[in-house]
Formats: sequence, C-alpha cells, structure tokens
Amino acid sequence: MSTGPISEDRPADTIAGLLAALSVLTSAIGLVYRPARLIPFALLLALIAVGMGGRNARLAAAAVAIGAVCFVVGMAVAVITNHPVF
Repeated sequence: MSTGPISEDRPADTIAGLLAALSVLTSAIGLVYRPARLIPFALLLALIAVGMGGRNARLAAAAVAIGAVCFVVGMAVAVITNHPVF
C-alpha cells in the first residue's frame, strides 16, 4: 500500500503565504492609488510574512522587493503627474 507524502504544513505557513500575496496585491494597488498610504502597509505585511518564515519564504522575500519597487515607482509617478501622494 502506498501513501502520498506526509505534509507537515503549519497554519503559520499558510498565513505567511496569504500575507505575502496580500502584500503584493496591496503594493500593486498602491502603485496607482496613493502610494504613501498603501505601500508602507503592504511592506509591513511582507515583513511579517518574512518573519514567520516557513515554506513561503521566497514569496515573502519577493513581496518585500515588489513593495520596495512599487514604492519608488509609485512615488515618482505621483510626483511627476501631480497626483496626490497621501
């Protein structure tokens, strides 16, 4: 009798992945709408996901990098186009 691989997923791994994905989504929204309000919150979510670690560590690290890039680009676009930053 064969069995599948035993999965030892902790609930924290699932939450970390969800936080990282939510961070990427919030960063993308912040890129086009008020970057100084949304992207710091997204970066906080990404850093919490990095701190939780687990199997989604690469996704969380990517979320931090995406958040940083979105912050710089979003602020530059908002300043260049005279849109509100806050």
